[in-house]
Amino acid sequence: MINLTDKGAEKVQEFLAGQEPTTVGGLRVGVRGGGCSGFQYMLAFDEQRDGDTVVEQQGIRLLVDQASLPYVQGSTVDYVENLQGAGFKVDNPNVVAACGCGSSFRVAEQEEVSAV
Repeated sequence: MINLTDKGAEKVQEFLAGQEPTTVGGLRVGVRGGGCSGFQYMLAFDEQRDGDTVVEQQGIRLLVDQASLPYVQGSTVDYVENLQGAGFKVDNPNVVAACGCGSSFRVAEQEEVSAV
C-alpha cells in the first residue's frame, strides 16, 4: 500500500517527539489538485478521520483518505537531505509525468482522460 523508509520513519519520530501525544494520530499522505502537472502531495501530521486507510510501519501510522488512495498506492515516503535542502520525498510508481521543479505530478489515469 504505502511504504515508509527507515530514514523517513526516523524523521517522523523526531517530529512527533515534539508534539503533544494526544494531538497527532499519524502522518497523513494525500494529494490535492494543483501545480503545473495536475496533483501535488500533501504530507501533514493529523488525526485519523472516518474512511481513512491506516497503515502502521515502524511504529508510525500513515493515514490516507479514500480520494487520495488510488494516486498514492504503492508509494514510498522517504526523507532526503541534499544541496537543495531537506524534506520528505514521495517515490510514486503511478506517476507518468512531473513538472521540472518536482512539486507536482500526473498519473496514468490523467493521461487516458487527456487522450480522449
